[in-house]
Amino acid sequence: MKKALKIIGIVLLVLILIAAGYVGYVFAKYERIEDKLPLEKETIGATASEVVVGQEYSIMTYNFGFGAYEPEFSFFMDGGESSWAKSEEGLKANVAAGGKFIASYDPDFLIMQEVDTNGTRTYHVNEFKMLQDEIGDGDYIFCMNYHSSFLMYPIFEPHGANESGLITYSDVSIDSSLRRSFPVSTSVKKILDLDRCYSITKIPVDNGKMLCIYDVHLSAYGTDDSVRAGQLGMLFEDMKTDYANGNYVICGGDFNHNLRDGNITDAPDWAQPFPKDQLPEGFNMAFDIFDDADVANDTCRNSDKPWTGEGSCLTVMVDGFIISDNIEVSKYQNIEADFKYSDHDPVLMNFILK
Repeated sequence: MKKALKIIGIVLLVLILIAAGYVGYVFAKYERIEDKLPLEKETIGATASEVVVGQEYSIMTYNFGFGAYEPEFSFFMDGGESSWAKSEEGLKANVAAGGKFIASYDPDFLIMQEVDTNGTRTYHVNEFKMLQDEIGDGDYIFCMNYHSSFLMYPIFEPHGANESGLITYSDVSIDSSLRRSFPVSTSVKKILDLDRCYSITKIPVDNGKMLCIYDVHLSAYGTDDSVRAGQLGMLFEDMKTDYANGNYVICGGDFNHNLRDGNITDAPDWAQPFPKDQLPEGFNMAFDIFDDADVANDTCRNSDKPWTGEGSCLTVMVDGFIISDNIEVSKYQNIEADFKYSDHDPVLMNFILK
């Protein structure tokens, strides 16, 4: 009996040391990407030289869900089952099909979130390169959102180490792009939410000003009211500065807030109402000021279970655009894709610079 207890004690001690070592590794490897990081553009084919005042353009925003969120996918962080895409072959097929879907709308500008370049969960497939093949000629910016240490959970399908980021595409030549690091939780919760950022991409306009396109992905997991307020406050200050300099500002992406007015019953933390009353002077939600906005469809489904059609999961409108008042909206549409390629559906806006 003593020998058996001794063996059990040794085994428990080893397990405790392994667990402690792993926790130490996760915190030691945690490193935020530097703020105000200039981003390099990649040009494929030909681009126009500048945006023309008075001409109509289109822009799309799409959270791509790291290419894994086909309708049957449910995510462990939302209470679902899966951590990885179902297979490498299935992932590649979904990314290619999603890229073709985007290309069918032929947007002049495109911002995307949750695009993996090297991840355990996505079989180390470079989704950015795959999407370029489908979207075609233009200027591309890739902005690394986070590069995580190896997450050893779930036990039988560990989420692993992942590099994921934002894409900004333009068929007009990009002048510059900058990565801004959002404030995030400084507690243990930071391991859940990792790094967070937005990019500011500036494109010349024929009147000497700049079109400033913000690609945003606000925090979802492990946040509280102070983190949300800090992120929005920082974002709004940058938007105000660009607007004060006479530029045109389009801020789009995944806001991880409910963009509709009012609360949602039993909403998860990431679906709290967006504080529209805090928008800087001169800015509005684009769909709020365009009478013919088609926003009947929500843009995001909760991924606690597979999507089997309307009503099978909670849905929220979290994706969209904020614009400065020197921009006119001529079309606004939450595209109905039935969450075929991601847990989000894209939003398309046509606009004219005044």
